Amino acid sequence: MDMAIKSRKHPLPRTTTGRSLTAATLLTSLTLGAPATVLAETSGGPAAEAQATTLDGVHVEGHRVKRYSGQSASPKFNQPLVDTTRTLSVIGSDLFNEQGATTLTEALRNSPGVSTFYVGENGNTTTGDAVYLRGFDTSGSIFVDGVRDLGSVSRDVFNLEQIEVAKGPAGTDYGRTAPTGAINLVSKRASMVGRNSATASYGSGDHKRLTGDWNHVFASGTAFRLNLMAQDSGVPGRDVVENKRWGVAPALAFGLDSATRVYLEMLHVQHENIPDGGLPTIGLPAYSSPDPDRPAIGTAPAVDPENFYGTLADHDDVTADMVTVRVEHDFTDGARLINTTRWGRTEQDYMLTAFMGSATNLGTPDINDPASWTITRNLPTFKDQRNRILTNQTHLDLAVDAGGAQHDITTGLELIREELETHGVGVVGGTAWPDANLYDPDPAVVGLAWAGTGAHGEGRTDTAALYAFDTITLNDRWQVNGGLRIDHYTTEYSSLVPCGGRRGPDCGGADDGTIVPGVDAETSDTLFNWKLGALYKPADNGSIYANYAISQQPPGGGSLELSDRANSADNPAFDPQKAKTAEVGTKWQFAGDALLLTAALYDTEITNEIVQDPTDQTYYQNGRKRVRGVELGAVGRISDAWMVSAGFTTMDTEVVEGPTVSTDGSTDLAYTPDHAFTAWSTYRFDNGLTVGGGARYSGELKRGNDGAVGTPAYTEDYWVVDAVASYAFNPDFELRLNLYNLLDEDYVAAINKSGYRYTPGAPRSAMLTASFRF
Repeated sequence: MDMAIKSRKHPLPRTTTGRSLTAATLLTSLTLGAPATVLAETSGGPAAEAQATTLDGVHVEGHRVKRYSGQSASPKFNQPLVDTTRTLSVIGSDLFNEQGATTLTEALRNSPGVSTFYVGENGNTTTGDAVYLRGFDTSGSIFVDGVRDLGSVSRDVFNLEQIEVAKGPAGTDYGRTAPTGAINLVSKRASMVGRNSATASYGSGDHKRLTGDWNHVFASGTAFRLNLMAQDSGVPGRDVVENKRWGVAPALAFGLDSATRVYLEMLHVQHENIPDGGLPTIGLPAYSSPDPDRPAIGTAPAVDPENFYGTLADHDDVTADMVTVRVEHDFTDGARLINTTRWGRTEQDYMLTAFMGSATNLGTPDINDPASWTITRNLPTFKDQRNRILTNQTHLDLAVDAGGAQHDITTGLELIREELETHGVGVVGGTAWPDANLYDPDPAVVGLAWAGTGAHGEGRTDTAALYAFDTITLNDRWQVNGGLRIDHYTTEYSSLVPCGGRRGPDCGGADDGTIVPGVDAETSDTLFNWKLGALYKPADNGSIYANYAISQQPPGGGSLELSDRANSADNPAFDPQKAKTAEVGTKWQFAGDALLLTAALYDTEITNEIVQDPTDQTYYQNGRKRVRGVELGAVGRISDAWMVSAGFTTMDTEVVEGPTVSTDGSTDLAYTPDHAFTAWSTYRFDNGLTVGGGARYSGELKRGNDGAVGTPAYTEDYWVVDAVASYAFNPDFELRLNLYNLLDEDYVAAINKSGYRYTPGAPRSAMLTASFRF
């Protein structure tokens, strides 16, 4: 099966009915090695019977050709990838499944410089997909089939066809977003191709995982698909931490052989995890004692990376539900109308025993005996949060010839309601966990009690958006394109909070911790986001392009919460944060359009950053940051047997105006590697054996600037090498062995703002997977 990176703006006409066999079904059946009985069952009628009596039998052998890239599934990107005037990475399920990835953050390792580099601030450990992209947190800019996905949860990939990473401002495409991009997850849908598969995996860290994918085709263009997942796993190299979840995703489709198609889809995922608060940074390179009176702390050995400093009571329980109704209609003139309605809900109950290795919290009963040292577990972090979304999107595609030019137009209307509800949880009666031994912590402890505090928060954002895009093909060599999106939003937020403490309001004579009114605010505005691009095709298989785009993130845009703090971007007194990106690049297809090579240079400037004036101590929006870089990519099939996915980026980050944000005092942005590289390649032999692997490189990370003393100002760069080998015993059964971190590299995957805690990279580990097709 050829893997061509081509665009098809509208589905091909479907003329088959009843039990007849389409060319696509026949081709897919042959590629998957379907038995001859499938052909017999899908053909019928007198003509078929006559052919069966006059033609000799044909024996077909084949194997499944894996694909690594494809066209964007978003109707807003209506051109082939080679003619898309921006950096847009498409990570296919064949790629991340072959790597054994189970979560979004693992799959995103295939895009250079995109990962979870930041653990969180102080004891508030970041949960879920805390993704950084080109120097900025992109966790609030994750979408599923073009609809925003709320909640700080870890997303499983069992129901995904592909992941699309749009780098640079994406406000024109999706609405309010992070300044450096957005991530769109493309769900599996019922189709007219019968495909049934299952996997069973076991690996290091007592990893156990089962998945199933069943697609059944009925008569009259109706199909049903069911995806299932169950996982119960530890984490290689970490004690106690647990990832336990299960999910079910049924999907039903009608009218697949007609001009009007209806898709009904549901998703339910449930997590019962034990979260990871990380390790103390003591003993890491560049670490020094936080206490000048105890310099011996600075020369102490690092802790065992398997140590767990939380307790058995720690938990991260998540329930996520999603219901989608999508209706598509093809008009006779080639236009297409799509209407999508989505309801989603995420509930999270979270408690993590965090810690801070400051001078006060590090106990040294015998300064000469590190085995006696302790660390205080005094920062329990709680979260009781619910997110809901209800949206309707109406989208129209049409092609128009006007003035001798071809216009590919997409336009639409989105109506969105997003809601947030939080409930405060706190420690009861001054209780506490006992201190942990620094080098031998015990998670099986008692002592802390917690309950609801009565604190409460409610946020809601209503958005009405209009957008329009036009790609104008002037001739065989030149295209210009542009897009405009107008979002009118209203955000309301109110809260009850405990008074006193570090950030609470004044208690007015009441006891500290008394629940009092907090924020009661509303903001409303209209955002104008736009982009403009030009493309030249020096050859049919290549393009050179330039693009300019802007996006905006208003107060409350990332979390639905408004703030009354003078230094918070969520304070409604401030204007939206703005991002502008200029990009030039080139893209080329080779190997029969199966291999895509890309190169891009970009310059992103973020304005309206909030900074404090050193003279009057007042906060103003005159801060500016900049990210400049180069990104190279290669993805696809070099030959029928040889697949590759690779990318390299270099990022020059800078605080242009405002105080520094990295603790070393430089103008560099924190949590952003200056260089990053990722590569994966496999080769399949004729006997069914596939071998391959890849490597990842991340440059040095600088942590954020705060008052922490004695902690590392940076983390060292690192290489990680992985390998894979699989053997297809027949078209329906394959065994795959994944080996991770072959060189057993010790590295810091992420660090928190104060630098007291870090997440270690996984050590050498393995996973064996059996894949079945039936």
